[in-house]
Amino acid sequence: MCGPITCEDTTSHDHDAIEHLLDLAFGSGRNGKTSYRLREGNSAVPGLSMVTRDAGVGVSGTISFWPLAIGVRLSPALLLGPLAVHPDRQGLGIGIALMEEGLARARAQGHGLVLLVGDEPYYAKVGFRKLPDGLISLPGPVDPARFLYLELTPGALEGASGLAQVPGSAALAVPHAAQGEQQRCEA
Repeated sequence: MCGPITCEDTTSHDHDAIEHLLDLAFGSGRNGKTSYRLREGNSAVPGLSMVTRDAGVGVSGTISFWPLAIGVRLSPALLLGPLAVHPDRQGLGIGIALMEEGLARARAQGHGLVLLVGDEPYYAKVGFRKLPDGLISLPGPVDPARFLYLELTPGALEGASGLAQVPGSAALAVPHAAQGEQQRCEA
């Protein structure tokens, strides 16, 4: 790490810079991934979309959390992602700082369970583990070894089973909308 990393709420002005960063990090085909199906018709949870900024590259990191409903019981959960760090700023702790702050905010908001699709060795640094096979499914193919979870509240995974889906309407996703007043945090 290179000193404190400042996480800020995203604003409506960040949309284009975030999309550019996501293209750099994941390529233009990223929208075809299964996790993106869960962002369609969904809006990121207010207060849980953040960026880091760097004078050299502008938006140097980004993270969002999305609401999910799991199975017939509609068990609530969050989907973490996308998490991206500018290629020139990787290895500086930006991704970990964004996750730690985002998870702390999610816990403070009362969320109990977070899911994601990603590399377990990286996400295990903040406590994520492989989801038990067959417990929860996504609306498309996912490598079971990359389907991870974190309980923010002990026991939050109990009773959550079935298909993870977008709760509510089928409106278009609002991925990087302004999330109220600008907040700053130190991670």
